[in-house]
Amino acid sequence: MKSYSITRRLITTVLVIELVSALCVAAVAWIYERHAHFHAFDVLLLGRADSMLGAVQDAEDANDNVMLDGTETNVPPDDVYEVADASGRILGRSSNWQGSAASVLKERGPREPHGPGHESFYETEIQGRAYRVIRLQGLRIVDPGDRGGGVRRYVTIYYGSSVKRVWGAVIRSVSFYAISSLLVLACTGILMTWLLKRGLAPLHQLAASASRVSVTSWSFNPPQEARKARELAPLVAALEVLLGGLQLSFEQQRRFVGDAAHELKTSVAVVKSSLQLLSMKERSAKGYQAGLERCLTDCERMESIVAQMLTLARLEEEIKSETAATPTEIFRCLEDVVLELQAIAEMKGVSIQTHGEPSLMASIEAEQFKLLCTNLLMNALQHSPAESVIAVEFKREGSKIEMTIRDRGEGIAAEDIPYIFDRFSRSDLSRNRKTGGTGLGLAICKASVDRVGGTIAILSEVNAGTTVVVQLPVANSVTVRA
Repeated sequence: MKSYSITRRLITTVLVIELVSALCVAAVAWIYERHAHFHAFDVLLLGRADSMLGAVQDAEDANDNVMLDGTETNVPPDDVYEVADASGRILGRSSNWQGSAASVLKERGPREPHGPGHESFYETEIQGRAYRVIRLQGLRIVDPGDRGGGVRRYVTIYYGSSVKRVWGAVIRSVSFYAISSLLVLACTGILMTWLLKRGLAPLHQLAASASRVSVTSWSFNPPQEARKARELAPLVAALEVLLGGLQLSFEQQRRFVGDAAHELKTSVAVVKSSLQLLSMKERSAKGYQAGLERCLTDCERMESIVAQMLTLARLEEEIKSETAATPTEIFRCLEDVVLELQAIAEMKGVSIQTHGEPSLMASIEAEQFKLLCTNLLMNALQHSPAESVIAVEFKREGSKIEMTIRDRGEGIAAEDIPYIFDRFSRSDLSRNRKTGGTGLGLAICKASVDRVGGTIAILSEVNAGTTVVVQLPVANSVTVRA
């Protein structure tokens, strides 16, 4: 999979947004500047056309005609104009105007004026250059003191100027906006690169701190800047929890392997010593048989340790998936377990009493529940004195079924209870040659209960007895791990 940079993506995204914004600003500036400059240009054309109207004077002839006084006109060299009276007689025209203004503008689609005092604008080409032309109709009164107010003479004025300078001004204004936007864009890119590099420094420091963690060094010291950042604080907490759990898991695994190796090494050493003892001298058939029986007992103990280790590994692996457990009649399963252990109980002189609702159904598979009850009852039998009673009680507590097992054995010291469910726990009083325990029974019980989403707890007092409380989910009330 191809890698990518979040920083680069963020910078690119912001720059693209700014670029689109700059283009929008340039487009708006183009529209506004074009409108503003051409509006000012139209006002200029109107003013110059008015000045041309002021240059129209009385011709002082018998017909009271008007004429264009050239001394009153001040026209820039590139501008064009034409002045005509109502009859179409040309009163004056610039030298660079070729042909009649009316004919030239008609070819371009003229817009007729709305009456005296009104103007129209045209776009045309003169000598290969673009011009904007105003058409203005004006009124001149000849001899206003005579004949009852004078003679009215209408004139039509065409005045045009090149739009090259206007477009140049528009382009310069828009270019200013565009160049300014590009400069802002470049500064933003540089500033964002610096700010993001500085802002992401705690993340890089956190990654560097996490990369130093290994199976031989679990020291994780995240930088304070990462703890202070609201966005990184959850990541720091998650890493601390994750690494703490991994460290605990590795330590448990290392301790488990060490304890298992110690257990198996002890059993192998016992078998080896027994065989060496048999080979040291000749013995009777009965002596050889007793020695072989001791070896067989130790082999069976090793086999039991390996079997329980495999059972525990399977249970812990199955916790990772989730399926619905098969409902089990726990009371009937308990009776089967009690029946199987009856011979051992009679040999120990201990009785097992059960109480509870026979119809209770728990979300746990029957074989696992039997294994759970067998391990717990075997512990209770091994540490209960003769003539004592082991009481097993079932009751429903909401969505849970609570099973309580009480014995009157030697109990467990308070300082050992927190470690009682550890594999090969040294506090497990059944872990000795007398009882034949392996130190894995309670660990298997814990794994079985965790697998279905239940809980298990032990309350004990030395020389007063032990109480085990197991809570299992009621059948069909939850989806449990399997």
